[in-house]
Amino acid sequence: ETEGPRIAIVGRPNVGKSRLLNALLGQERSIVSDLPGTTRDSMDTQIEWEGEPLTLIDTAGIRRRGRVEHGIERVSVMRSMRAIDRADVVLLLIDATEDFTAQDLHIAGYVEEQKKGLVVVVNKWDLIEKDSHTMEIYRKRAQSQLDFMAYAPVVFISAKLGLRVGQAIDSALTVITERNKRVSTAQLNKVLKDSVAKHQPPSRPGKWIKFFYATQADTSPPTFIFFCNDPKQIHFSYRRYLENELREAFGFQGTPLRLSFRSRRELD
Repeated sequence: ETEGPRIAIVGRPNVGKSRLLNALLGQERSIVSDLPGTTRDSMDTQIEWEGEPLTLIDTAGIRRRGRVEHGIERVSVMRSMRAIDRADVVLLLIDATEDFTAQDLHIAGYVEEQKKGLVVVVNKWDLIEKDSHTMEIYRKRAQSQLDFMAYAPVVFISAKLGLRVGQAIDSALTVITERNKRVSTAQLNKVLKDSVAKHQPPSRPGKWIKFFYATQADTSPPTFIFFCNDPKQIHFSYRRYLENELREAFGFQGTPLRLSFRSRRELD
């Protein structure tokens, strides 16, 4: 049984996952070469970080399923997906020298689907020509392209040079704290009341949506139940609005939220 939080290192082949693991461990734990797909298996490594135990899950590069050769690569892709399933937080490595790809978005989408925490780790930052604005420009671009997960923190590292690699783990641990956060029912309902007053939910004439109250049902991920008179009428855009209002009020950096809408009958 692993101890402490579980952090998976995932990304496309050759983005530097094994180099990052080795930089964190200070030893050649994975085979590092410049050929994509040389880490054939996902491996668990237990370490202590500032006196606390945690488990790093190093995965083979995730490739588009259509391009996976039979045999060992197919198995390693499945292991990567299972590593995401087993993780609390995922470090998604991106190559700073390349644009975001459909594959990066596919991986991020799977992380969101599984409701895991996410930190976007931009590697090979040493290869980028930069000035005082480059980092902020890249961060905004990343958040724009990962629009459905714009809440994920973005950190910039060079695994090869060991530059800022500790920030990736520190950010992951912050996300775990956010995933375990509980807010009081009183605070939650004040935010709900203010949000509805500011922007009424779209409703059919004569069938206005009325919210009764909200409660936090769970953590990891933070899960909220909203009781109202007609849950089926809640539009996706209003769900997104309420989620943004919760983030504005309480943070929840790096973690998806679950929002559930129920009727008063279920309340009784």
